[in-house]
Parts: sequence; C-alpha cells; structure tokens
Amino acid sequence: MSLWDVLLSIFWFMLLVAWFWLLIGIITDLFRDPELSGGAKALWCLLLIVLPWIGVVTYLIVRGNSMTGRSIAQAQKNEQGSQQYVRETAGSSQGGIADELGKLADLRDAGRISAADYDQAKARVLGLTQSVSS
Repeated sequence: MSLWDVLLSIFWFMLLVAWFWLLIGIITDLFRDPELSGGAKALWCLLLIVLPWIGVVTYLIVRGNSMTGRSIAQAQKNEQGSQQYVRETAGSSQGGIADELGKLADLRDAGRISAADYDQAKARVLGLTQSVSS
C-alpha cells in the first residue's frame, strides 16, 4: 500500500464521517421542526437515504437558512426549562423549610399549639429527630 493509497483512504473516511455528521444534524433538524408535516419529514428522510450526498446538499440549500433559528429556539427552550427547574428546586428546599417554620410559629403565637409541641415540630422539620412516633 503506497502513501497515496493511505491518503486517499483517509480522505474517503473523512468524507464518510462528514456525511454522517451532516446526516445526524439534518435528521435532528427535521424532527425538531413542528411546522413540517410527517409526510414531508418522511420524504426528506427517504431522499437522504436513497441519494445521500444530493439529499444533504439539497436540504442545506432549501432549508439551511432556518436550521440555525430552530437550533437557537431549542437551546433557549432548554435554558428556560433548566432555569425553571433550578428555581423550583431552590424554592422548594429553602422556602419550604422557612414556610413550615413560619406556619409553626404562627400556630404557637396564636395559641393553637404549645411551646413543647412547637419545639418538637420544629425539630422534625429541621430533621433533628427521626419522627414523632418513635
């Protein structure tokens, strides 16, 4: 095997890798687009499989401009979901305990529970005791 054959093999391998990369990106973009019908998605997939390079180049020419917009919209949606999850998680762990303690203090101040009951419930909320029944 000569050096030229090795270089040619590397070139064809890299071309194959590039096609797989584009194919995955295009199929991801196809199924991310809510405006495209199921039949249109199937036709694009068929074109990409039957005529691989022609299908990829055609897709990039026809729908390439809007690929970035859909990608940015998906990234923003993921970021909003992540921020909402962090807010909910932080709110439930921090605010939850504070809210519980505030409610217990209100009940004690209103005379609905005794100071001993308040201390026992406070310890349970803060996780200082295992349970009331033990």
